[in-house]
Amino acid sequence: MRIAVDFDGTIVEHRYPQIGDVKLFAFETLRELQKQGHLLILWTYRWGKELDEAVEFCAKNGVEFYAVNKNYPEEVFDEHEMSRKIDCELFIDDRNLRGFVEWSEVWKILNSDNPLHSDMNSIFGEQNKAKKSFFKRLFS
Repeated sequence: MRIAVDFDGTIVEHRYPQIGDVKLFAFETLRELQKQGHLLILWTYRWGKELDEAVEFCAKNGVEFYAVNKNYPEEVFDEHEMSRKIDCELFIDDRNLRGFVEWSEVWKILNSDNPLHSDMNSIFGEQNKAKKSFFKRLFS
């Protein structure tokens, strides 16, 4: 999967423009997702010096991203020809509808032997059955 990950408030505590404290299990989870073959994209508000600092901070913690504020490494943004919407299957961000769930929960959600699949059905009802089988196929 292509997974876009926010930086401030997600990988680290929100202290922009400084770099906050690392969130518990953030880098461990990201490294494991990479080992599983997922492509991680850093998708953040940061740019320039602050972005360079965030990328370097992640690299020092063992995570180098497939792309940074791009859909793929070679992408050149042209505001007249493309949307800035990220092309990914999953976006991990602290600005989700219910807020950030913490990295231990992200790990549980993204691994097949977890209660999320039954929880999703109780939350979303019968409409979710197709997605449930999709996630089981994807993560098995």
